[in-house]
Amino acid sequence: MVAELEQVGRTETAPSAEEILAICEEQGVRFVNLQFSDVMGMVKTVTIPVEVFPHVIEDGQWFDGSSIAGFARIAESDMFLMPDLATFNVLPWERGETTTTAQVICWVHKPDGELFSGDPRAVLYHQLERAAKLGYRFNTGPEPEFFLFTRDADGRLSVLPHDQGSYFDFTADLAATVRKDMITALQELGIKVEAGHHEVAIGQHEIDFEYRNALRGADEVTMFKYTLKTIAQQHGLHATFMPKPIAGINGSGMHVHQSLSQLSNGDNAFVDTDDSYGLSELARHFIAGQLAHARSMCAVLAPIVNSYRRLVPGYEAPVYISWARQNRSALIRVPMIRAGATKATRVELRCPDPACNPYLAYAVMLAAGLDGIENKLELPPPVEENLYHFTDEDLERRNVSTLPTTLGEAVAEMGSDEVIRDALGDHVFERLTEAQTQEWDAFRLHVTEWERDRYLEQY
Repeated sequence: MVAELEQVGRTETAPSAEEILAICEEQGVRFVNLQFSDVMGMVKTVTIPVEVFPHVIEDGQWFDGSSIAGFARIAESDMFLMPDLATFNVLPWERGETTTTAQVICWVHKPDGELFSGDPRAVLYHQLERAAKLGYRFNTGPEPEFFLFTRDADGRLSVLPHDQGSYFDFTADLAATVRKDMITALQELGIKVEAGHHEVAIGQHEIDFEYRNALRGADEVTMFKYTLKTIAQQHGLHATFMPKPIAGINGSGMHVHQSLSQLSNGDNAFVDTDDSYGLSELARHFIAGQLAHARSMCAVLAPIVNSYRRLVPGYEAPVYISWARQNRSALIRVPMIRAGATKATRVELRCPDPACNPYLAYAVMLAAGLDGIENKLELPPPVEENLYHFTDEDLERRNVSTLPTTLGEAVAEMGSDEVIRDALGDHVFERLTEAQTQEWDAFRLHVTEWERDRYLEQY
């Protein structure tokens, strides 16, 4: 598998089994968590004693796939995990004389040795293969936002009572300390953090990490989320990646910066210094592809009912399908770069939220962009005005459409788009649609407290 990974653009070389086992002995590792994720992005783990690890590296670890949501039926349940040794880490919060634990992300295989098509990591891998055949590596840089909550005596969650911070505010409260501890833990896991800061809403924060190849980037988003939850718990807090936990204030997004680089020499394929936006023709086709498939990608990028509480006008979340340079109400933005720093040329997709499965999110984003490249889709003119001030007539005149307003609408859009369905594969598409339809139906049938407060006495 190592040679294949190099072809899709992974830059680091995986350590050998001997090197990994030496680290285990040197650091007193007693257990190893074999990690993978289900279709909805929930982390799953099989824990083995370290003595078993050499055999697992060689032959894999069998498990019952029928027990994992969206994986397999009972009649085809046998699967095995193969560790990707490039992802091996000793967990900094699980070090002790008898409890030191490491983790490694695994590929999911069927009994015949083939990658399991229902493994989200394999879904992304297949799209990266597609890009590699065209000569490109897909690079991503996510900006996940999250809220920190505290619990009262009854266990109810609420925003930290002393947090009155806003965007980039300097604070000396508990949250600032927790954020530093989170950054330290991420660094110990090999994640190169670039910045951490308070976000716009009270209780809201962001930690950004290094721009890199999409496979490793998706691994890091997965590690990022459970690391932050663990560190928050150690401080008696709860970290949530729910897109819109509080009405009336900004929700949490996960803007994703993207580019393609040449596999042959590493050059940024999105650069054209003669273009007014610094974008190559390839980059323009890529953006056009993502705009064309934006509505149908939404069910993957904003995957739960609550995601559509965030995607509303007025709270900096994008709802209009357009692109621009400075306009943060646009769906896709082309960030400014420092003079001469053309390697940093990239595009920023602003609708994903941190509830998404990063493997599936990156897979459909890449598939949409490659569809634009392969079919030479034409990029519409940019819209630099504030779209939140546009009337319906303005939007129609500028040919600007909107993202879906509910999960049900998004799932229907996904089902009608062959490019996105093909990127997910039949297995993941069917299981994801099934899970989301069940969630949407449950939500539609639920009577909320808001409805009772508004209608019970009036009617």
